[in-house]
Amino acid sequence: MFDKAKQMYDLQKKAKAMQKELKETEIEAKSSDGRVSVVFNGEMHLVNLKIDDSLLEDKFELEKKLKGTISEGLQRAQAVAAEKTKEIMKEMNLNIPGM
Repeated sequence: MFDKAKQMYDLQKKAKAMQKELKETEIEAKSSDGRVSVVFNGEMHLVNLKIDDSLLEDKFELEKKLKGTISEGLQRAQAVAAEKTKEIMKEMNLNIPGM
């Protein structure tokens, strides 16, 4: 019984450490021309957004670049989070299909 409690404690401890690491991890994505950039953390929260002034007069182009860049940033953040989760699960000898 003690072993299970210790395993749960270790799992919770590692999960909290991973959550902190994800919160502190920053992932940047830029539009192909570099005029739009976004930064997400590993929890997939938008941390920063920069738009070049030259895009402010072309609403359609701005929207297009924002959508593409935000999508790319989110995909990268999701990949980082999935990789960190996989590492923790491997350390804990957990094998969950799809992870």
